[in-house]
Amino acid sequence: MEIRRRRLGLGAVLTMGALIAGTLIGGVTNASVAGVVGPSAASAALTDEDGGGYGGGGGQVGADEGAAFAMTNATAGNRIVRYQRSSGGTLNRVGSTSTRGLGIGVDLDTQGPLRLSANHKFLYAVNAGSDDVTVFAVNGTGLRFVQKVYAGDDPVSLTVHGSVLYVLDGSVASNSIRGFSVAADGTLRPIDGSIQPLSSPVAVPGDIEFSPDGSLILVTQKTTANTLSPTIAIDAFTVNARGVASKAKRNESAGIRPFSLAFRNNHQALVVESFDASAGRSAVSSYDVSNRNLRVNSKSVPSSQTDACWIVITHDGHFAFIANFGSGTISSYRIQDNGSIDLQRATAASTGATSQPVDLAQTADSKYLYLLLRGTGGVASFAVNGGALTPLGINIGGLPVADGASGLAVY
Repeated sequence: MEIRRRRLGLGAVLTMGALIAGTLIGGVTNASVAGVVGPSAASAALTDEDGGGYGGGGGQVGADEGAAFAMTNATAGNRIVRYQRSSGGTLNRVGSTSTRGLGIGVDLDTQGPLRLSANHKFLYAVNAGSDDVTVFAVNGTGLRFVQKVYAGDDPVSLTVHGSVLYVLDGSVASNSIRGFSVAADGTLRPIDGSIQPLSSPVAVPGDIEFSPDGSLILVTQKTTANTLSPTIAIDAFTVNARGVASKAKRNESAGIRPFSLAFRNNHQALVVESFDASAGRSAVSSYDVSNRNLRVNSKSVPSSQTDACWIVITHDGHFAFIANFGSGTISSYRIQDNGSIDLQRATAASTGATSQPVDLAQTADSKYLYLLLRGTGGVASFAVNGGALTPLGINIGGLPVADGASGLAVY
């Protein structure tokens, strides 16, 4: 098993004494892979556009096509790798663009470090190594640098709703959320009074997500805080009309090491639990959400997989897909109308023993699902049919191999 240690992550947290009982562990098991698309002579010649214009001249896409963006998170200079998405769901790598910031070179260990605006006109990327967020304007597959703004110590995850964006800072020194207003041109401006600490000073957070109506934010905490009650928690914040978040309300997590989450609607949410990467123990819980209160609906429904971390819910709200870092697989769950969940397929897809899946993204209509593979430096594509997945191939190239790639966004 591989120990995933981040800057100011577990090593720094353990110096805080008995407050922390959790560990950050990941690994891989045996699996299979098919449909790999490797580098070609054409892809080797791809240009990297870092000037003031759109990378690749704008990279226009057809009405049924789109784009995907993956982040290198490299210490020498963070970059966004750009792909054209065909009408059939496959990806073609077209280039990369600098964020003008720095990554940290190891897995960010969070969901959502790369986010698209709802209209797909802007892309937001965290630079955890230089403590800022980069804003790009999007034109097809092209990216044009718009702004880079300070975002606190170790920004690791983002969530956007309308004209408000919140950043999750993951270091012990910061360990908080902070809000920004989003202008019509995509630029960010700090919202006065929006910075709020998490309920634990050493939470090692995994994800920040707005509710669909923008009135609530949830943040998962991957550590166990023995001096706090409850010891394993999910923080909830209300957000007012000015975009200012309330103080955190600490809610009990149904399972150990809640990592990522997704809202089904304004009143229901699913949370992925890795159970400290214990072999075969990963699970998902569903909650009814009211104001800042979470009530368990389905408690820790197991998948038999290892180190589950990332989640997306299909547009119709009927299915959830979970990426399992340790197993190199994707699991699927069925969501009932009342919010309860059942395991649909423990292995809906398998991407290989060393693939190390680290982020999921889907098209707006949920016809296609994409998986970032840190271990092999690729992005896997799938067609979605209910809770089943059909592999469409893996595009390899442009991303570091087993060296910290984090973040995936698709339209």
